[in-house]
Amino acid sequence: MSAIRPYDALHQHFARIGHVEEAIEYLYWDMATQMPSGGADARGEQLATLKVIEHQLTTDPRVGDWLAGAEAGALDDWQRANVRECRRLWTQATAVPEALVEALSKAGSTCGQVWRGARAQDDFAAVAPHLSEVFARTREVAQIKGEVLGLDPYDALLDGYEPGARRAQIDDLFGDLAEFLPGFTADVIEAQASRGLGTAPAGPFPIAAQREVGLHFMKVLGFDFDHGRLDVSAHPFCGGGGADVRITTRYREDDFVQSLMGVLHETGHALYEQGRPMAWRAQPVGRARSMGVHESQSLLMEMQACRSQEFLALAAPVLARHFGGGAGDPVWGADNLYKIYTQVDRGLIRVDADEVTYPAHVILRYRLETALVDGTLAIADLPDAWRAQMVELVGVANPDHKDGCLQDVHWMEGLVGYFPTYTLGAMMAAQLFDAACTQVPGVRAGIAGGDFSPLLGWLRANVHGHGSFLSTDELLTRATGRPLDASVFKAHLTRRYLQG
Repeated sequence: MSAIRPYDALHQHFARIGHVEEAIEYLYWDMATQMPSGGADARGEQLATLKVIEHQLTTDPRVGDWLAGAEAGALDDWQRANVRECRRLWTQATAVPEALVEALSKAGSTCGQVWRGARAQDDFAAVAPHLSEVFARTREVAQIKGEVLGLDPYDALLDGYEPGARRAQIDDLFGDLAEFLPGFTADVIEAQASRGLGTAPAGPFPIAAQREVGLHFMKVLGFDFDHGRLDVSAHPFCGGGGADVRITTRYREDDFVQSLMGVLHETGHALYEQGRPMAWRAQPVGRARSMGVHESQSLLMEMQACRSQEFLALAAPVLARHFGGGAGDPVWGADNLYKIYTQVDRGLIRVDADEVTYPAHVILRYRLETALVDGTLAIADLPDAWRAQMVELVGVANPDHKDGCLQDVHWMEGLVGYFPTYTLGAMMAAQLFDAACTQVPGVRAGIAGGDFSPLLGWLRANVHGHGSFLSTDELLTRATGRPLDASVFKAHLTRRYLQG
């Protein structure tokens, strides 16, 4: 009996890894949506066991031999791209000693637990020593990965979330936005005040009605309910795999906008998952390209398509019908809703920020985390540095720590290099949506008429169906004719907020 060829062994092995990862996703979904509180300890053990199995499979010594054999063999284009992605994941997983991975995990877990209590007490001093430990271990990981990958330490961290992205490129893109945003924000706030702000519809907005509205627009956008569902969690998210995508939202009876935009945002993520190449879904090449590309798909739906005048003209009568708006009531008119959905304010909290000011919050975190990794900013100096950057970039000063450097959990849990993907995703979303509208003239008319198929069809062909076959630069260049370009995002903001 002939031995299995290296590529086939690699393919089968990574399929098992993919299935374990999907199982982990569903256990997390269950924990966030419906698991009884008494199951928490057992669930923690289950997840820890599966993560160990995933890590052991990924770092299996045989993988290196299979990779070498597969790279020397005859492969088609998709197989060769799959081998490239397998090697990338294997190299990332094997670069750092297990003892250091465990040390960083424990430091992040401890810091995260301390942070949950300290934020409510506005107690940065309680967090500081634990955050110092997180960044000390993070710098060790960054140094080792950088040496293995031949990258700057921060680039090595970034590459885990945004493969191929480099600090030099982000410095240029974010530097351009940082020059543009403060003055632009002031102009928008003045212009919106002179035009008159929107009038918020009066609640309450029953949760059952909000759920019906969310399900209605998920269907309009193209979500396949045979392969997914909508549930409730404390924080909206999208999980699972392409064959079974789980999204969640949260509800407040005094505010329907937060829930609906959460549903539309997560539906964008879910459509990407449902559109990934079916034959390669369990393989690395079939995965989403990056966190930034994934975020581009959620923001393309939420921000580009569903905060447009076309969509709000479509949505206005639906919202009025479900929430008891009277016929002809201007509060439920498309013009008023558009003002509400696009209002710009300077605020302290990133997750509550509007489309214009949100990138400034991300640039602030990017600047600070690169300095923390470089060692040019000490943890003790973080609060003052945060406040100074808030004044420079957003135009407000946080009076305390809980609404300043303690507002996010990312750094506390060791997620460093992640923040840039939020704004990279927003910029990609603008560029992709602009290209779709240019190449398919019926996109905007389709949105206005409740037909998202022209837009979704373009995304399936140009983004979703490629999985990780192409690099991010190749994906954007093929789809839009150019690599990521800040001018497209700035032009979108100018059209919507000053010319619209």
